[in-house]
Amino acid sequence: MSNEDFAQRFGLEGGEFYITSPAPCPYLNGEVERKIFSYLSGDMASSTNSLLTRRGFRRSQNIIYLPACEGCSACVPVRIVTEDFDVTKSRKRILTRNADISRRITGPRASGEQFSVLRAYLDERHEKGGMADMTVLDYASMVEETNVDTMIVEYRVEDPDTGEEKLIAASLTDRLSDGLSMVYSFFEPEEATRSLGRLMILDHISFARELQLPYVYLGYWVNGSKKMAYKADFQPLEQLTRAGWVRMDRETS
Repeated sequence: MSNEDFAQRFGLEGGEFYITSPAPCPYLNGEVERKIFSYLSGDMASSTNSLLTRRGFRRSQNIIYLPACEGCSACVPVRIVTEDFDVTKSRKRILTRNADISRRITGPRASGEQFSVLRAYLDERHEKGGMADMTVLDYASMVEETNVDTMIVEYRVEDPDTGEEKLIAASLTDRLSDGLSMVYSFFEPEEATRSLGRLMILDHISFARELQLPYVYLGYWVNGSKKMAYKADFQPLEQLTRAGWVRMDRETS
């Protein structure tokens, strides 16, 4: 498919798209991934980010991409329908367990405190992942090199020793025209019993409701990947198909 054909398919006049070389899939053993990608720049970056996210793309810094793997369609874009979301007993337990946590919104500015939590998270949870060698400069680039409407959503608790608020989790989050997109989340591994990954999703649903936004975009659910299995728990969930966004038929946790 030519750049013009691809741009027309996604409603972008003059958009330029590229395709990556084949690389090992980070989610499914033995599979090979390729991605279609474009650059987000200029005054239209935020609106382009919103448009393409609705059409299954995912953002990373100033690049927005879509899986384009030959013979595999396991990566499924998913989003939570905030208006219809119910707080089940298990979700209430998570919220109760974390009642001492406060949310703080900051601009796209990296901090040493954030990187310290990220570094602990990567070392504990993703020692062999693609971000395993991330430096503080890499992290600053991930957060700050952007032309879209984005923020850091921080989660803090009071330190009993100092009385000051301590960062224990954070999410790099984009504000779209129809929702919030959780670009990348991380948390302090020593606080694993709090279920902070799930808490951040629950709080983003609440945050989206506060902003009167109908969706929380979670990126890709990958059929067969244990890393991505948790996303299917957040019903009602929609998946993007050739027929458009449709409800994902799975049991609620």
